[in-house]
Amino acid sequence: MQRVGEECAAEDVPYFLELVAYHDELDEKGREFAVLKPEVVTRGVEEFSKPQYRVDVLKVGVPVNMAFLTAQGRQSIDSVYTREEAKEHFRRAAAAARKPFIYLSEGVSNETFGETLKLAAEAGAHFSGVLCGRATWKDGVPIFTTGGLSALADWLADQGVKNIQRVNALLGSAKPWFSFYEALDKSVSPQ
Repeated sequence: MQRVGEECAAEDVPYFLELVAYHDELDEKGREFAVLKPEVVTRGVEEFSKPQYRVDVLKVGVPVNMAFLTAQGRQSIDSVYTREEAKEHFRRAAAAARKPFIYLSEGVSNETFGETLKLAAEAGAHFSGVLCGRATWKDGVPIFTTGGLSALADWLADQGVKNIQRVNALLGSAKPWFSFYEALDKSVSPQ
């Protein structure tokens, strides 16, 4: 990672580093990993924010698996975090970042990603945007397989556009990546 950062700096190109949270022996979509995920994400953000990597922007998954969030008003035996605990995980991971970061959708549905962004905003996480592919188009795959290209084009023009608009509407709390560096400059500049 350091070598790539040095090469990017030498060529004056931005270094966007995508961190993928996983465990060799656990299903990353399972409950056991959901328990570990906040720590894995936070430690990854903390490590790769270090100056020796020369990363410009981190691309990270959110620190919780929304499938294991306690449902509104009721606890389930599968729940791993309450809403307040999840918000604290968002805050902790964001505080570990010494670089601007964007959230990845990690293949969840558009609805789930929207709920995730709402939770990040409630937590006050200082993210700089999102990168979401499947959260916007994956529901179009069965449309294509059953109806063909024309049906997919119609779906994209309608629901696909709505999916993008939904994500865009939820980015009001995102901060531009460059504001992160402006804040750092102010904190180290002599007064």
